Amino acid sequence: MKAPAFVQNMNRKQKRSLYTILIAAALFIVALLLPVEGIWELLVYLIPYGVIGWRVIWKAVRNISRGQVFDENFLMCVASIGAMCAGEYKEAVAVMLFYQVGELFESCAVGKSRRSIAALMDIRPDVAHVERDGALADVDPEEVEIGERIVIQPGERVPLDGEVIEGASTLDTAALTGESVPREIHPGEDVISGCINLSGVLHVRVNKRFGESTVARILELVENASSNKARSENFITKFARWYTPAVCLAALLLAVVPSLITGDWGEWVSRALIFLVVSCPCALVISVPLSFFGGIGGASANGILIKGGNFVETLAQVDTVVFDKTGTLTQGNFEVTAIHPEKVPEQELLEIAALAENYSTHPISASLKRAFGLPLDESRISDVEELSGKGVIATWTGTSARTAAPSCTLPPTGRTWATSSSPTCSSPGPRPRFRR
Repeated sequence: MKAPAFVQNMNRKQKRSLYTILIAAALFIVALLLPVEGIWELLVYLIPYGVIGWRVIWKAVRNISRGQVFDENFLMCVASIGAMCAGEYKEAVAVMLFYQVGELFESCAVGKSRRSIAALMDIRPDVAHVERDGALADVDPEEVEIGERIVIQPGERVPLDGEVIEGASTLDTAALTGESVPREIHPGEDVISGCINLSGVLHVRVNKRFGESTVARILELVENASSNKARSENFITKFARWYTPAVCLAALLLAVVPSLITGDWGEWVSRALIFLVVSCPCALVISVPLSFFGGIGGASANGILIKGGNFVETLAQVDTVVFDKTGTLTQGNFEVTAIHPEKVPEQELLEIAALAENYSTHPISASLKRAFGLPLDESRISDVEELSGKGVIATWTGTSARTAAPSCTLPPTGRTWATSSSPTCSSPGPRPRFRR
């Protein structure tokens, strides 16, 4: 039987907590149904209490040994053990059970936020291909030295910052800059780690160690996002340091002073324990940071990276937002929107352009082939030459076909454009237009 989706998304520790809660809840129900009294009732309820509460008790003891006395673990232990001493066995188990359920929900929420952030920032390269002793060696990016040459194949992520010394290609920088249009790269230009090499093979000379690279700095910002606390988070942290001891002192006074006056110790100790549980600051201390972290994780799930809780708080005061259009409000995909031929039908011109661009991996080439939408007869095209950053020259059934960016002029080919009754290529004129 397959586990539910929310269980599959849990880590090992969360699953262990879930199974512990289920076992303790089952034992608690059995204890409620058993007709026992006196010492036997205590022993029966001690079983689910021990199952669900031993971790909290251990944390409280460990924290006390480290000088951290007043925390939620200490308060839960005092309240539940006090309830046991007062004969309220059911309440003691129930308090600990509900507390652990809340802890599990908190852990799952934090885990989901962390997964969202990690998925958004999946930019860390796993390996670098380094040229050493005339051969390529797969090396951890952290072990590559400044000045070494690395080779980046098409489809691979750039592992380190450096300068291109050989090769030309296009880079997908969307994960770093948000720009969806690929960037043309040529020898002598710098590349930054975290980008994806789309087309050609690049030989790069490393000029920064991994710890100083762009991708390392970005990952460090993400990992330290939770440390950039908002003002309300800092206030809650300081408030809890004074609030928790004050609650413990108030509970002690509530148990002792009225009991000395009335002599009814059982009644007032019970009320003091109830006051201690109700006044426990764990919900207050946890809810504020968890809200900020959940907001950061929720934004990450929608492709928005926020560097800390202080920026979330600042966003609440924003009244005007300026967006970069491409890749933010639009998808950033090239698409043929209009064709303006002079001497040939539109479909024939589109076929010629698609054939000429058939061997190119440029996004505009993909949009032309996608717009044509039919199988291409590659035997009709030959002598394909791609001029990086300018366009493509090819021979189509014996006639030169050229596709270029509107601002570029391709070199002459020595051939003339056909002018027969069945022309094979359009004359130079308005180019196909594209939109992002």
